[in-house]
Amino acid sequence: MVVGGSRGVGLAVAELLAAQGFGVVINGRDGTAVTEAVERVGAGAVGFPGSPSDPAVADALIRRCVDEFGGIGALVNCAGTAEPAGSSILNVTSAQFRNLLDAHLGTAFETCRAAAPRMVAQGGGAIVNTSSFAFLGDYGGTGYPAGKGGVNGLTLAIAAELREYGVRANVVCPGARTRLSTGPEYESHIKDLNRRGLLDEVSKQGALDAAPPAYVAPTYAYLVSERAKDVTGQIFIAAGGFVGRFDRPSPSLLAYRDHHESPPWSVDELDGIMRG
Repeated sequence: MVVGGSRGVGLAVAELLAAQGFGVVINGRDGTAVTEAVERVGAGAVGFPGSPSDPAVADALIRRCVDEFGGIGALVNCAGTAEPAGSSILNVTSAQFRNLLDAHLGTAFETCRAAAPRMVAQGGGAIVNTSSFAFLGDYGGTGYPAGKGGVNGLTLAIAAELREYGVRANVVCPGARTRLSTGPEYESHIKDLNRRGLLDEVSKQGALDAAPPAYVAPTYAYLVSERAKDVTGQIFIAAGGFVGRFDRPSPSLLAYRDHHESPPWSVDELDGIMRG
């Protein structure tokens, strides 16, 4: 099952998986785009249009995969939508923010919720959700980075919870040239982020000269394959010729006192600790 498989990274993933012999259900919100994607991918691909942030659609997607192919070996989430132009915490509306969370975190949750029990019942499976460098905040916005950060946390929790059942869950943060990362408006946005100091020069150049989605797709294909049977709970980066992994965050000790023997830190003490 490739959610968001009708365009961009998702379509490249669907093409590669089908070429490797997988039966693929391609999902997208635009029915015409889904039909065109199925025709492009060819044998072994079927389409199912609809918004999988809707629980009923998510359930029906998984049923279609099971009915068509006898099970669901892998769920790949590539769906997403761009932040409105110029959006920031200074001007985003509550409705826009909720829509962005729904498109990213909501879609990942609903499809994982629908797929996980099937995978557990069949004795295993692989989930690969899509995040973004934007979760670090470097690309501005609100709902997009919040949604992608939520996808990371959700996926790590799923990986921990389902490890004992043989179900793996990982994240890919892709960097690729798609319809969401091309055009004058996008280029102006990236250059503005660089001017404001949110995006360094190397990141700016990478964003403006991203490789095609075909360079990202193999990382997804690897993570759903048996070769990655011991890989779970990881956040990977796939951007052109660059493959990387985010280290799991761990706290750095700034100070310690035993609460059984000492009073709480004072604000003055904390000021000295934080400035360290």
